[in-house]
Amino acid sequence: MDILYLLIPFSVVLVLLIVAVFGWAVHSGQLDGFEHEAERILLDEDQGV
Repeated sequence: MDILYLLIPFSVVLVLLIVAVFGWAVHSGQLDGFEHEAERILLDEDQGV
């Protein structure tokens, strides 16, 4: 039972850290441009064959 006093705050801090890193990634533009990269293979104009 005593381990819960350690694990619950640790889990809360870990979740807050993950949310902060995800928020930083979204705000800094790290997640922009995935749609264009997925469509790039379909729009390739260099067909060497």
